[in-house]
Amino acid sequence: MSISRRRLPPEESRDAAIEAARALLVEEGPHAVTLKAVAARVGRTHANLLHHFGSAAGLQEALIRHPAETITAQIAAAARRARATDQDPREVVDLTFDAFAQGAAAMASWMILNGNRNALDPILEAIHRLVDDLAEGRADSAANLAEETLQLVLVALGDALLGGPMAQALGLPRETARALATRALLATAKTRPL
Repeated sequence: MSISRRRLPPEESRDAAIEAARALLVEEGPHAVTLKAVAARVGRTHANLLHHFGSAAGLQEALIRHPAETITAQIAAAARRARATDQDPREVVDLTFDAFAQGAAAMASWMILNGNRNALDPILEAIHRLVDDLAEGRADSAANLAEETLQLVLVALGDALLGGPMAQALGLPRETARALATRALLATAKTRPL
């Protein structure tokens, strides 16, 4: 008995595969994001996914690209609001930490450990564009912004991977890393020239 499959337009098929990969990442972790597992989840064949993504690495890159662009756009808007109103940068911190906590840290770490560093390019490019965009017209603060971004991203990545157990082992509230990151941003903002 053959299974009848509805033919999807190429973009819809790619989107369905990326959404299935995202669900697998969140539900089971990065090791579960395989072409075979994604194909089974969307009712397609392994060959169909190879046609759309070229390889498992291509699927992983596509999985990373969209959220990287979406999240950095949200962070840019939050950073502009904080800058314009001289507000607490906690929204920027929360968006950054949440992005890594919702699978980006696990996926990035898994890719690095498996030697697939190029798949991180969409994240790195999106962050670079974000820093360039926020620093536009403010050459004096571009280096500071790059350093703040590096610090925030590394703390958010570390928190997503080890923050819960580390805070618990040290007897600290789970939100401590976010509070520390917020304080660091506020401290550098006070020392930055206007």
